[in-house]
Order: sequence, then C-alpha cells, then structure tokens
Amino acid sequence: MRYGYKASAEQFSPAELLDLVQLAERVGLDSAFISDHLQPWRHEGGHAPNAVAWLGMALERTSSIVLGTSVLTPTLRYHPAVVAQQFATLGQVHPGRLILGVGTGEALNEQAIGVEFPELKERFARLRESVRLIRQLWAEERVDFEGEYYATHGATIYDRPDPADAGARIPIYVAGGGPATTRYAARFADGHICTSGKGDEYYRDTIVANLEEGLEKAGRASAEVDRMIEIKVSYDRDADAALEHTRFWGALSLTQEQKHAVHDPIEMQRLADELPIEQVARRWIVGSDASAVAGAIAHYVDLGFTHLVLHGPGHDQRRFLEQLSEDVLPLLPR
Repeated sequence: MRYGYKASAEQFSPAELLDLVQLAERVGLDSAFISDHLQPWRHEGGHAPNAVAWLGMALERTSSIVLGTSVLTPTLRYHPAVVAQQFATLGQVHPGRLILGVGTGEALNEQAIGVEFPELKERFARLRESVRLIRQLWAEERVDFEGEYYATHGATIYDRPDPADAGARIPIYVAGGGPATTRYAARFADGHICTSGKGDEYYRDTIVANLEEGLEKAGRASAEVDRMIEIKVSYDRDADAALEHTRFWGALSLTQEQKHAVHDPIEMQRLADELPIEQVARRWIVGSDASAVAGAIAHYVDLGFTHLVLHGPGHDQRRFLEQLSEDVLPLLPR
C-alpha cells in the first residue's frame, strides 16, 4: 500500500505548495500529486501554477517522495513531444521519482486560450495517440510519427530516460472514470487514477471490473497496474470545522454535465456556491473521529485500490497533515 498527498494547486500558491509537499514527506507520505490547471475551480482565492515548473522546484526541495501530475492533458495546450521532453528532463535529474499522470482534459483549462474543446471521443483518441508518441520518443533515438492528430519528423529527445535502466523509467498513469478509459489504462498504462465519493457499486462494477477485464485481455498481472484513487477526506479534531472545510471545493459536487461546458472560474464558482454545504460534503469523508475516518479510507483498500492519495479541503493544510499523520495514518493498513 502507498499513501499520498494531493497538492491542491487550485487552492494554494506555488510557494505554499512547496512548503506543504516538504511537510507531506516529513510526516511519512509516499507520494504527492498536483493537477495542471490553467484556471482554477474558483476565481476568488483560486490558484493555478504550472504543474511541470512546480514539479521541478518540488523535486529539488524533497529527497524521497514520488511526485506526479493528476492530471496533465498532453493533447491540447501541449504537444505530446513537449511533454515527453519536459518529463525526460526532470527524470534525468531525479530518476525514479516521477509519475506522468494524464487525462482527457477540462474545458476550463483549454478554451480560455482559444483552444477548441472537442467531444470526449476525440479527446480520448488524442490521449491514446499522445501516450503512444511520448513512449516512442522516450524509447527511440529518432522518431518519425504520423498519427491522426500529431506528427514528428526525425525528432529526438536527447536527454531521455535510459531504456536499459529500470530505475530511470517514468511511469504513465491514465485518469478516467468510464469503462473505456479504465480498460485502456489496464492494457497500456502503469497506473489508473480515479476519485472517491461515488459509491461502492461504481468502483466495483465500473472501475475494478473494467480494470480486471483490461488486464486479462492484455495478459498482464494485476500488480503491473497501480490502482490509484484520490480520496477526499476532511478530517479535523473539530467536527464543525471538518464540515465547513469542504465548502471551497463545491465545484467537485457539480455533475459532469454541469461542469463540462463551463470554461470560466467565475461561473464555476457561482454554480458551486449555490450548492448547500450538505450536498458539497457528500463527496467527502468528513469527521473528527480518527477511527471512523481511517475505516472509511481503508474501505477503498477493500475495494481493490493500492495507492491512496489523500486530499484535504481546508485552508490550513499544515493542521490537516499534522492531525492526519498523528491520528489517522497509524490506523491505516500497510
């Protein structure tokens, strides 16, 4: 089992996040993940540092914690060859400490700079093609690639991971909540990323079942794919504070249909603020009883997940990490 920390780029400045990821390492967490947002979920109090630039700084300020994106979209704002170069550069200096988490994207991050945001079918096709190109660029000296969406002509990533050195390899995790992306992750990726709070039936029948189907079709062992889940947990020794902390993240309780076409943080904030706190909190494990909170987190282990990344919603993340490490982490399965 591995336990990680969600470095909430949408809520904290780059400097604050650097302090927090160092604290996450000190309290014993194994990993930390940052989302690559051009714009945050909220206009007021929101932040959106560049994830790749921040990863370089965070790697320099830590020594052992594994760092990654959850997620970056290597298909619209970025050409996949540029992503391949960025992560190869970071991996040269910090081998074995990077994960490239990728996904199909959000309108919020693309349309602000005039990028057309296609339907999911095309976004998923772009994602598959980009992953294939990134891996080819990491593996081969000169790459001529002619895809439906991307092309390279004699391209070389000169400082790429050494294919013969397993320790220098950069794993690729694929984020997705539907059957197709989940099966794809099981067949071709090193890990799968999803989020908590959607009910046991969804995780058993959509996530785990499709992971198993994809693994079987690919002839891969279960251990070859890390089953990562971001768990929304608002733990505080003050029960009222634990509930109130969730309010900043009201946008996560909007439906996919509500969020899909929204590309303005001000509008996203307006929609989220209309939700009652009880609805916002439904997506979260909320409580002040360490044993109960630990049990709710551990339930995801029972469902089959192997890498639990804990996302605390409050503004005082130092308080969250310290209370979590003192009260909850010792109660979790290892």
